[in-house]
Amino acid sequence: MRAWQFEGAGRPISLNEVPEPEPGPGEVVIDVAAAGLCHSDLMYMEVGEETMPFLPMTQGHENAGVISALGDGVEGWSIGDVVGVCSSGVRPPLGMFSHGGFADKLVADARDLARVPEGLDLSLAALATDAGMTSYHAIIKVGGASTGMKVGVIGYGGLGQIGTRAAVLAGAEVHVAETKESAWDLARQAGATDVVRDAAEWAGRGFDLVVDYAGFDTTQKAIDAVARGGTVVQVGLGLPTFTVKTPTLLGRTLVGSLGGTVEDIEEVYDLFVRREIEPAYTEIGFEEIGDGLERLRRNEVTGRLVARLDR
Repeated sequence: MRAWQFEGAGRPISLNEVPEPEPGPGEVVIDVAAAGLCHSDLMYMEVGEETMPFLPMTQGHENAGVISALGDGVEGWSIGDVVGVCSSGVRPPLGMFSHGGFADKLVADARDLARVPEGLDLSLAALATDAGMTSYHAIIKVGGASTGMKVGVIGYGGLGQIGTRAAVLAGAEVHVAETKESAWDLARQAGATDVVRDAAEWAGRGFDLVVDYAGFDTTQKAIDAVARGGTVVQVGLGLPTFTVKTPTLLGRTLVGSLGGTVEDIEEVYDLFVRREIEPAYTEIGFEEIGDGLERLRRNEVTGRLVARLDR
């Protein structure tokens, strides 16, 4: 079968022929129908040689498809079920520490499966497993966005667009910082109160919560924006390292949020089905994944890129 694999630092992702996987106990094989492309894929291509347990590594951690094989002991799932796959920590994260979904098939732990509701487009089902789950978990479950809160969202990309809308639906007053002005109208349509190019403009504004979905050394700007007693949730991994001024942390909380749960995905699925959240995304072909990652690197993507393998 085909698989897009990271082979080493400084090398572009490569399309290779690899053996088809077999499910172990408690695992399923999924015929991948859709796979989202993420800035985290690029980050791991920079540091993966130091962190990945083996190479080459099939990337792709945002996946949906159809179960085609069951391992021993799998209960509650059947061949033909349509599922999304959550990197919840049950097994090493797909595409980073175990083979992911930039391939015709992938192996997943049955405990990491989310049932895709009837009628939900599989591109949305795929992007909900990371862009949806991670953004929703960070702003709702970790950040606690709710009625009466003044919330900042840094980065209106694949994650930020969903986090913004989720916070608006929760009743928060939401402000967005996004360098790409072509995304500003989308942010306003999602319910953002205002949009700025640089989160530095928020300094001293007394936000209750800022969620940084960018991670391009933007965390200090988030800290400067929140009031004493406020919280900054770090999600984005645009750069492998960045700095903060230690005294500015006093009286404020800085917490990292990684991934989420199957429950988070299914809650996002419900919001998608009810069209409460309608994220922007662009579909590409499987053969375009390498070029798609380069488009991400050049910041040419609005919303999310999703590769479709079933068309």
